[in-house]
Amino acid sequence: MKASELKKKTDEELKNELMSLLRSHFNLRIRHATQQLENVSQLRNVRRDIARVKTELNQRVRMS
Repeated sequence: MKASELKKKTDEELKNELMSLLRSHFNLRIRHATQQLENVSQLRNVRRDIARVKTELNQRVRMS
């Protein structure tokens, strides 16, 4: 997910995206703990996507 894609979304869409990413991160952590996760780099990618969404939301709050 690119930052330019996030800028095109509304606040509500970003909040929904954040909740989806947080659920995904939780599921990946559980799979990693039970040795069922094959591609560990997914964890890093999801964490970075969460950070991107949070950054965009915080920037919008500061701008208004």
